[in-house]
Amino acid sequence: MRRQGGATAVTTGTEDLAPEEPAAADPTVDEPAAEEAAADEAPSGAGGRRPRFVVWTLVVALLVAGGVLFGMGRQLRDTPATSNAALTDSEATTRVAGDVTNALGKVFSYSPSATAVTKESAKQLLAGKALQQYAALFGQVEKQAADQKLTLTTHVVRAGVTRLTDDSAHLLVFLDQVYERRGKAASTAAAQLSVTAQLRDGRWTIVEITSR
Repeated sequence: MRRQGGATAVTTGTEDLAPEEPAAADPTVDEPAAEEAAADEAPSGAGGRRPRFVVWTLVVALLVAGGVLFGMGRQLRDTPATSNAALTDSEATTRVAGDVTNALGKVFSYSPSATAVTKESAKQLLAGKALQQYAALFGQVEKQAADQKLTLTTHVVRAGVTRLTDDSAHLLVFLDQVYERRGKAASTAAAQLSVTAQLRDGRWTIVEITSR
């Protein structure tokens, strides 16, 4: 309050006050926390695509694995081991072993008075290289049987089929042969043969014989 020309003038306190300055930023605010909060509020579109991508990746991997396993299975089915009927068809294996056993017993058994019967059996039970070899040697056998009064009896001990297809078979045969000469004791010898047979007209015919 001050006097001017006998009048009293009144002044307010606001004239002497300076304008207020803006408040400074609070240093206690944690900026990383604010960023995390902002990240939490971000759209979830990218996160939703990731599980879907993982699912498709697993599907593709399973399809690829299935294709590989199918190929391996087919390869195993086509291997020589699984195409060998001697390992899977016991009936056919028994039949070829029986036919070969019967044939060997007949063509390798003879007596001095019945060599013609043996020769005729060979023509029916042998073919190809086996028949040619047999015919070349049997002339000597006939002469020896007549001169020495020799009787030969052959027994197949075991016939194992090592490979069998629809029309071909390979066998390993073990046999005993008993030699008898008139006036002398009989003697026995063991033999081992590799035999190849072919199915002809519904019957297994021996086409090759190799001594082992």
